[in-house]
Amino acid sequence: MTDNNNSVADIHKFAVVHPNAKLGKNVKIGPFSVIGEHVEIGDGTEIGPSVVLTGWTKIGKDCHIFQGASVGEEPQDLKFKGERSFVEIGDRTKIHEFCTVHRACGEDEVTRIGDDCLLMAYVHIAHNCVLGNHVVMANAAMIAGHVIIEDRAVVGGMAGFHQFVRIGRNAMVGGMSRNVHDIVPFTLVEGSPAKACGLNTIGMSRAGISIESRKKIKQAYKLLYRSGLRLDDAIKEIENQVESCEEVEHLLTFLKNADRGICRPSNRHNSKDSADDAED
Repeated sequence: MTDNNNSVADIHKFAVVHPNAKLGKNVKIGPFSVIGEHVEIGDGTEIGPSVVLTGWTKIGKDCHIFQGASVGEEPQDLKFKGERSFVEIGDRTKIHEFCTVHRACGEDEVTRIGDDCLLMAYVHIAHNCVLGNHVVMANAAMIAGHVIIEDRAVVGGMAGFHQFVRIGRNAMVGGMSRNVHDIVPFTLVEGSPAKACGLNTIGMSRAGISIESRKKIKQAYKLLYRSGLRLDDAIKEIENQVESCEEVEHLLTFLKNADRGICRPSNRHNSKDSADDAED
């Protein structure tokens, strides 16, 4: 990292950059943007016009933060007492117009966004949230504090999430859905409140999950949602009946830690749904 006087950083004359901010090579900062004292920006990252980066915020390499975004501001939490806390953003992540990413509540706690994520316009990431890699959040999706979104999950526009909810990897959440329970990995959910309505077979295929693993996930899905078993009993049956693979083990771990409960099946399960369309 270099300081903001390094000639390799392209800083617009109307930008305000604190002299203690740390800027990498080939960083670009647009007009009227404000970069705070404790901000670090990685090589090749572009900050558009009228962006505010404040607090203890660290942004990775080759990111793009578009106009009007606010990253690192104080959390919207009554428990916050001015303590030092952080935002960390990985490499190659795009944060579009007017997004808000708040730093964590609690001394030295972190709000974290991974690599290769895409946050479309007006997305809100609250305090203490954790996003994995390759997460996509469509316009105006909003997550409350302490929400966890695992790798390659896709969130539809204007979807809302209760605090402490977890969205499993390779899950896909329908637009305008209301999400108050954990969303099981590899599933599709929609509605208000959100209900499980099948498997995200296209998303799994695009993620490179093998056909063999997808068959095992389909078998586990049917035991979880079609057998009529309680969650604890369904977990036992999956362990007994479904051949192990990395994806199934991840699913089981997720289910065993579903403290908020999981999204239940929708009425579509009374008829043929997308789980039956998965590869045989």
